[in-house]
Amino acid sequence: MEIARTVERRFACEDGDLEPGESMTVPGDVAVALYRNEHGDYFATADTCTHEDWSLGEDSDLEGNEVVCPLHMARFDIRSGEALCFPATIALQTYEVQVDDGKVYVLA
Repeated sequence: MEIARTVERRFACEDGDLEPGESMTVPGDVAVALYRNEHGDYFATADTCTHEDWSLGEDSDLEGNEVVCPLHMARFDIRSGEALCFPATIALQTYEVQVDDGKVYVLA
């Protein structure tokens, strides 16, 4: 049996507040990490590393389309959430990002 989940359109920041190569945490019932890659595209994943309880939005390094958790160097693809190396073996949940009238929203 599948459980229905309500999706909330959550304001994250103004377009341009997050520079290319930066990330941030969007608070809420489920914390979301928002990333802006070097091309200026936005992506969003679960904020917590699947290997260890660590914030990816606040305490990670963004390298191209990969986020690196500094705790144990786990890497994830921010576009798909895929775990790219050990010690992480479980993908991150990904979320849709919308830019509307100069504002960035995450659907989580």
